[in-house]
Amino acid sequence: MILNTQLKKDLIEDLLGSRARVKILKVLAINEELTISLIIKQTKLNYNSVSKHLDYLKFVDLVQEKKFGRIRIFRFKLENLKARSFKNFIKLWEGRY
Repeated sequence: MILNTQLKKDLIEDLLGSRARVKILKVLAINEELTISLIIKQTKLNYNSVSKHLDYLKFVDLVQEKKFGRIRIFRFKLENLKARSFKNFIKLWEGRY
C-alpha cells in the first residue's frame, strides 16, 4: 500500500490532472503565502474542494501549512526544487508576474 502511494505521489498526471488543483497551486506560486479564505476567494472554488487539494499539495511537499489558532496559512515551498520549477513553468508559459 505504501509503495502504491509513493508511486502515485510522483506522477505529474496526478498533480496536473485537476484544474482546481492547478488553480490553487498557481495562486500560491504567485502569492507565495495565503490564508485558505484568500485561496478560496482568488480561485472561486468551494472550501471542501480547496481543503482536499491543499491536503494533496502538502502530501507532495509543494505546500506547507502553518496554523495560528484557527487561522490556516498555506505557503508555497520555494525551497522545494519541484515547486520552484512549477513557478518557473508558470512564468514561462503565461509570461506573467
